[in-house]
Amino acid sequence: TVFTSNDIIILTFTPFICYFTRALKINPLPYLLSEFVAANTWSMMLIIGNPTNIYLATSQNISFLNYLQIMFLPTVISSLLAFLILFLIFRPRLKMPIGEIEEHASNLKNKNLVIIALAHLSVCTILLTISSYIGFEMWSICLAFTLSLICFLVFYQALLRHQKPQLTLNALRRAPWGLIPFVLSMFVFVLSFSKYGVTEAIAGSLNNLDPVFGYGLTSFFMANIINNIPMSVLYSEIINMAPLRSAVTYAAIIGSNLGAILSPIGALAGIMWIRMLKREGINLSFNSFVKYGLMISLPTILLALTVLSRI
Repeated sequence: TVFTSNDIIILTFTPFICYFTRALKINPLPYLLSEFVAANTWSMMLIIGNPTNIYLATSQNISFLNYLQIMFLPTVISSLLAFLILFLIFRPRLKMPIGEIEEHASNLKNKNLVIIALAHLSVCTILLTISSYIGFEMWSICLAFTLSLICFLVFYQALLRHQKPQLTLNALRRAPWGLIPFVLSMFVFVLSFSKYGVTEAIAGSLNNLDPVFGYGLTSFFMANIINNIPMSVLYSEIINMAPLRSAVTYAAIIGSNLGAILSPIGALAGIMWIRMLKREGINLSFNSFVKYGLMISLPTILLALTVLSRI
């Protein structure tokens, strides 16, 4: 998660975990929740770990290295606490014996394409790290490497193998297009807040609170009302009216990441994750999600904000 993003890890690792637990006939919940929580805590480490990090940090012109310098300790300490809570919750289940799984031959169909994809990811991550120093926007770097990888895949399958570009088509088909109306509707709410003076009223109230805890906790709960991406758009405008812009920006970033653990509404990652689990035949209800989310996310965000306030 540190070197990619929370969404990539959740979309990639969830099928692995489902296969692993199914093969061993063990309860998948401890492993799935551990993955989901780790993806949304360690995503705070780097600016590229979550789209909300990028949006809020770049709106205040925070560089990649300055971001890392501030967020390193809050991320490490709060993530270790989240892991400890998970371990204590699921310790009885983890003590149950695990059987052996039969070894299978590698199912990797094309190592060359895997190497090309990993090379794209590695170089893209390096360029994102130094983007503020080379004068390129992060979105342009990501777009360039996405188009480059698509061209490689299409060239390989269509021209070299004379096949349909199935890898590209499958990726486009599996993209969560159905979530676009939901996110757009939340953006409409946010923009209407600004038009009718609600944003100024919220800013006035927040400026009377402790900067770090006020912005951190309210962004945490607001993410679970309107989703963390529209919340970040709203808070970027509110932050412009705050006296301590840097501190409250980092607090809102923490709230946007850890808010995803409280309920499925908190982030697109949570919504996609629940849908993936249903496809895998695993039913995690909304109430169960919130029950675990409360136990894990509240202590974690309080500790993260406390560490941030001491930096």
